[in-house]
Amino acid sequence: MKAAALWAAASQYIQFGLQFATSVIVSRFFLKPEEIGLFSVALAAAMILSVIQDFGLTRYIGRHPTADEDTVRHCTVIAAVFSFLLAALILAIAWPVAHFYGERRLFPILGLIAASYLLNPWSIVPVALLSRRLDFKATFAVNATGSVTNSVCALTLAALGFSAESLAWAMIAQAAARALTAQMLIPTAPSMQVRWERAREIIGFGSGSALLYLSGGIGMRTPDLIVGRMQGMAAAGLFSRGVALAAQLHYLVAGAVSSIYYPTFARLRDEGKELGPYYERVVAAHGAIVWPAMALLAVLSEPVILLLYGPGWAGAAPLLAFVALAECCFVALPLHMDLPILLGRLRMLLWFNLADTALSVGTLTLGAAFGVEAAAASRVAYGAGWFLLYAFWLQRLVGFRWRVALKVYAASLLVAIATAAPALYAVFIWRSPATLDIYGLAVAGSTSVMAWAVAILAFRHPARADIISMARHVLAMISKRMPKQRA
Repeated sequence: MKAAALWAAASQYIQFGLQFATSVIVSRFFLKPEEIGLFSVALAAAMILSVIQDFGLTRYIGRHPTADEDTVRHCTVIAAVFSFLLAALILAIAWPVAHFYGERRLFPILGLIAASYLLNPWSIVPVALLSRRLDFKATFAVNATGSVTNSVCALTLAALGFSAESLAWAMIAQAAARALTAQMLIPTAPSMQVRWERAREIIGFGSGSALLYLSGGIGMRTPDLIVGRMQGMAAAGLFSRGVALAAQLHYLVAGAVSSIYYPTFARLRDEGKELGPYYERVVAAHGAIVWPAMALLAVLSEPVILLLYGPGWAGAAPLLAFVALAECCFVALPLHMDLPILLGRLRMLLWFNLADTALSVGTLTLGAAFGVEAAAASRVAYGAGWFLLYAFWLQRLVGFRWRVALKVYAASLLVAIATAAPALYAVFIWRSPATLDIYGLAVAGSTSVMAWAVAILAFRHPARADIISMARHVLAMISKRMPKQRA
């Protein structure tokens, strides 16, 4: 299981590194905030509809007892059909969206995004099969190939002056590379041998969660749409960049191994084990890693933005700080959708998710009416409400102990404060946020990392044993791969 987690982490780190470097170079040298805003609004509009792309196939394959050839064949056909449906829907809304925002360029960008979704089915089913087998070494190959292709295409076309459209063309290139690699690993050729009753069973499973994913998609993707409409494309670009940077750091430090959680908890359920204690370990791991990372990012938001993107993006700094703090609320209850689905509580989850979406859209709309900074600040209020919405239901469902969870939260808060302390000294006493250059940022960051390591041990964080065990496993793998010295 540790090896699977490390391969999942490697995959996530490669994707993060390439996406991060690409976004920095593109934003600093080629595209302005309003151009980033154009693509962000187009992508957000498309991704609200993209819930029908997977249509629950990944989870269906993951929970199927055998995932036999007949199941794979039907899932492949369904994925292809729904990809064409999705592309048609995106094309249908392209002109109305462009007219609504008064931006004609949104139409061709949405058309390119629609084309990329036609290629996704040929990677969805193979990757689901690989994840089911916990073969994250193979999924690493798929993800890494797609990420490299995306970065090369985006940078090349942006440098050639393709503006926001360069990012949409990069999506097509990435989808093609992922599909080709996935098919080389696990071919899933289309077939006409499809039985309606079998297809209806699979579609029925997906339709049960389609409204759930649509609601979740609205909650996750409407921020760019709302900010773009109420504050303009430049504000949408700043907001999108701040949100993306916080999300990228989140996935860098914790999201890397999240892909192994669903199949792992599925096995625990099948073995009849209590999920509560295992969930408590996941909560502890997120608190020990994500909370300190987000606290550090919030403190260093201005020097980080200035260093990475330049003075033209300085307005994204306060937005990044607010969004980073909000992330702490969302990671306090990990797997809030996966576990209810796994445990057959889909209907109840839908009602919670609808309330979640209303809370997200409502708080953001209220904040955006006052400005882009208020829109970002509304994410903190939304995060607090989100936690209260899900906490007690998820506790009853999974069976984690509040005593243990509160201990984890308290320890995580102490570790986060200790981690941010050196950075606070650097930006408020030693230097200022605007004058903390790359040298000062490196000193503040490395000192904070050392403070984090000391705090994990000093405050006896519940995740310290897992962190030490993982570190030892990594060192052992490195030592095995080091060439042995000849006698």
